[in-house]
Amino acid sequence: MELHEILEFKSSPLIGEKLTDFGFSKTYAEGEIILNENAYINAIPIVTSGSIRVMRTEEDGREILLYYIKAGESCIMSFLGGLHHDTSKVKAIAEEASEILFIPIDKVHILIAEFPEWLDYIFRLYHKRFEELLEVVNAVAFKKMDERILKFLHTKCELTQSKELNITHEQLANELGTARVVVSRLLKQMEAEGMVKLGRNKISLM
Repeated sequence: MELHEILEFKSSPLIGEKLTDFGFSKTYAEGEIILNENAYINAIPIVTSGSIRVMRTEEDGREILLYYIKAGESCIMSFLGGLHHDTSKVKAIAEEASEILFIPIDKVHILIAEFPEWLDYIFRLYHKRFEELLEVVNAVAFKKMDERILKFLHTKCELTQSKELNITHEQLANELGTARVVVSRLLKQMEAEGMVKLGRNKISLM
């Protein structure tokens, strides 16, 4: 599939060519850090294959998952930080083997001036990420932890297109910003209710 199709610019193949000319591609293995918090942003990442997860780390070392970025999408936090010559407020990690096209910050203004659909693409991403962040706030403030765990498992299964996840209770707790013992206790309750099946470093949705 051509780049302009991955980005859903199906009627504008020229923008795909321009992005390829401006950018450079890098591949990342599963679990590899793509961007650290407090790092300066010199290029905007566009995921061309695979997926990445975006995390926020608190001062006490706890982390919480903010959202996933799938193929054809970019990180709006990186976009805004890069335009304002600011440091990253989030950490990005490869959820699976991924390829990313990086667009240098100094080329972004050219794309905005030449391609109105590029600006529309950014606004659509901003809207989507904003809604996802609202969901995180809503979940932390109003939902019980078992509901958050189940929502997380469904989201992750949809992302991987599998009902079996290779994930430890510790990893799950880290991504939800809670303690492992809490996750383990709730997962056992959910297994007893027939909602999940637990294995060694595996969780399956029923």
